[in-house]
Amino acid sequence: MKIYNTMSKKKEEFIPLEEGKVRMYVCGPTVYNFIHIGNARPMIVFDTVRRYFEYKGYDVNYVSNFTDVDDKIIAKANEEGVTAEEISQRYIEECKKDMAGMNVKPATTNPLATQEIEGMIQLIQTLMDKGYAYEKNGTVYYRTRQFKEYGKLSHKNLDDLRSGERSLLVSGADEKEDPLDFVLWKPKKEGEPFWKSPWSDGRPGWHTECSEMSKKYLGEQIDIHAGGEDLVFPHHENEIAQSEAANGKTFANYWMHNAFLNIDNRKMSKSLGNFRTVREISEQYDLQVLRFFMLSAHYRSPLNFSAELMEAAKSSLERIVNAVDNLNFLIKNAKDEPMTAEEAELFAQTDSFVKAFEDAMDDDFNTADAVAAIFELVRYSNTNADAKKTKEYLGKIKDLIVKLADVLGLIVEKKEEILAEDIEKLIEERQAARKAKDFARADAIRDELLEKGIVLKDTREGVQWKRA
Repeated sequence: MKIYNTMSKKKEEFIPLEEGKVRMYVCGPTVYNFIHIGNARPMIVFDTVRRYFEYKGYDVNYVSNFTDVDDKIIAKANEEGVTAEEISQRYIEECKKDMAGMNVKPATTNPLATQEIEGMIQLIQTLMDKGYAYEKNGTVYYRTRQFKEYGKLSHKNLDDLRSGERSLLVSGADEKEDPLDFVLWKPKKEGEPFWKSPWSDGRPGWHTECSEMSKKYLGEQIDIHAGGEDLVFPHHENEIAQSEAANGKTFANYWMHNAFLNIDNRKMSKSLGNFRTVREISEQYDLQVLRFFMLSAHYRSPLNFSAELMEAAKSSLERIVNAVDNLNFLIKNAKDEPMTAEEAELFAQTDSFVKAFEDAMDDDFNTADAVAAIFELVRYSNTNADAKKTKEYLGKIKDLIVKLADVLGLIVEKKEEILAEDIEKLIEERQAARKAKDFARADAIRDELLEKGIVLKDTREGVQWKRA
């Protein structure tokens, strides 16, 4: 299995720190509002990475944080006249609802920044003791130039970083020893939540939390650190500087970053009026469609969101769902016998689809090609599954499609739905009318059912129905 490592700018063979285990940290959202579809991409992408590792037999310790104290959270709290904790707790719950809708598995641990302050204070003190940090009037800064490898992830040279200086500056910047030093701890402002520290009543800088939480829940060294490409600099660069200076070890062996998401070929922003939350999308589409859309491109490729592309994703996902639905229908009426020798030989052809799927995922998690392999399997199913086949053969095809789709987090098997008694009677009456060649009555019933949201499909094996 090869992973593209942002650090080395090339694909590298994955070798875990501990055989059979993966330690993975993914930067989570800042919870001050509903998550937007830009947040959704790394959630879906790295959940899929985790699922594939588990499919390959790895035990994955997957940690993803919630940043629950931040300027935006405080501003939202002040605007509503409530505490920052109320805002963060409200939107953590809403985020979890959206994640469940996208079929993102719960993390092994979802640490909260506010519950890890003591550990962050200890980390900062360690950096001060080692000469990597200093205090000025209650603010603690990191000596960026003290960490000789600073810039190794973003491939930036310290002397060329003046252009990025603005993103590193905070109030009191004139007190820094160097303009590129960044904040580890900042004193409280009026009306802000704060914690006591040896330097001042205040709160940690944003970069500090992930270094501490990764170490606490995964250890001083981890296999994979992941997030959106907007986090490469300065966030992940600063994490490396903090963690490696404090622990004296390589922080993460592989750095994975997903590319940006645009809306109608423009960067998503509130000012452009093209800001889309996952909750808004869920009012138009099943969030499985959003997940399928996100996986239709390689995670390192920029992705453009549009109504047309979402409709295409909906239709494509329906092809897989309908294939599984048809298999379930056939299975219900199939001969309950073991596979024949001929069927076993036919089923052996599916090995090539599984290999294509695994080859795609082994090549830096190429979900686009993995989806293509599932479609090949669906095409095979549509050609080779019929009412003459045994229940075992049909069941094996269905189970294989469901299994590979599940690796991508796609739910392709509908929950069995019981129709209302009056609907069942109408379907039976229509069948009787067709048998009696009363096609006018049969068509009238079909139209009546369509008005009730039930679509019928006549097949050689019997009538199938689905919701309109």
